[in-house]
Amino acid sequence: MREIQFREALREAMSEEMRKDDRIFLLGEEVAEYNGAYKVSQGMLDEFGEKRIIDTPISEMGFAGIATGAATAGLMPIVEFMTFNFSLVAIDQIINGAAKILSMSGGQFSCPMVFRGPTGNAGQLGAQHSQNFENWYANTPGLKVVIPANPYDAKGLLKQAIIDPNPIIFMESEVMYGDKGGVPEEEYYLEIGKANTVKEGSDVTIVTFGKMLSRVVNPAVEELTKEGVNAEVIDLRTVRPIDYAAIINSVKKTNRLVIVEEAWPLASISSEIAFNVQRNAFDYLDAPVLRITCADTPLPYAPTLIAASLPNVERVVKAVKEVMYVAK
Repeated sequence: MREIQFREALREAMSEEMRKDDRIFLLGEEVAEYNGAYKVSQGMLDEFGEKRIIDTPISEMGFAGIATGAATAGLMPIVEFMTFNFSLVAIDQIINGAAKILSMSGGQFSCPMVFRGPTGNAGQLGAQHSQNFENWYANTPGLKVVIPANPYDAKGLLKQAIIDPNPIIFMESEVMYGDKGGVPEEEYYLEIGKANTVKEGSDVTIVTFGKMLSRVVNPAVEELTKEGVNAEVIDLRTVRPIDYAAIINSVKKTNRLVIVEEAWPLASISSEIAFNVQRNAFDYLDAPVLRITCADTPLPYAPTLIAASLPNVERVVKAVKEVMYVAK
């Protein structure tokens, strides 16, 4: 194993697959000459040339549409959005185009492509640049939605996403690009739709994904461990498909569930998980399922209000103690 940054893991995944298959290309704003807004594609223009690392105009609808057409014609594009907030400009191409082509063509056209870029808040960037749309995209048949939590997952999942015959939404965190983690020297792929049990436990199940794992859940679990609580932690890795079996099996063991996600509460991933658990593991629950989400409001700009809006360690610890009926 070697320690590399999250952005390097993504770069390696794209480069390794591009060396194998010349149908794969990357396009987006500043991905070529500028080496990527977050330096994910650094050096790739020099290696693969301007026909495969393509700078686009500031027109997400335009280049998402070009990529979707290219995918149906047999190519395998990777579309980088500078942030998934900007994917809203291209959402018709993604949802009414890429996601539906296989079904509406009666299986005649597949759409092997990846839409990737940062998601969620990254500090004081304002409400229009701090949103989580994983539940929006996960609500769309025809799409798969992947949200890696560390460099190891980022590389293995992106390599699998690139060769998948379906359109993939691959969401990263802007604040994680510099995170370091262990990545094997040898080539590897990670299955899309398979959750990762980060920590075994017996008292409570905590389900999360993306940067909530390292920024909120792991510190909360450290605090809970000091207080004698043995939490089991599941990183979903993907939110469409969701690995319900991993969650249900864990709840059958711990009898309690807390779900942590950064998105708004209404119609969220945690809402869907809570329904599924009460439907399929109701008799195993010793307490109601609790969710920790962002406040149901556009993200404020003031740092104090941002802190009050987002999931944090204190809220997770409190929720775990509540489902365990431990005195607050």
